[in-house]
Amino acid sequence: MPNPKGKPENLPIYPAKGEEPLEDNLSFRVTKSMKEEVKAHDDPAEFCRRAIQEALDKEKKK
Repeated sequence: MPNPKGKPENLPIYPAKGEEPLEDNLSFRVTKSMKEEVKAHDDPAEFCRRAIQEALDKEKKK
């Protein structure tokens, strides 16, 4: 039975939004209210990446 989504080599390659490719996953636990607030954003994943990067940059300045 053929794959309905097509062959992997035929799928388009989307460029990374930043300078580095997004190759790894990170998961952590949050409260239900935090999850709902994050999911309310247009692009929740990008929102989390920006928030984490801002916190890392702020920490480096100390």
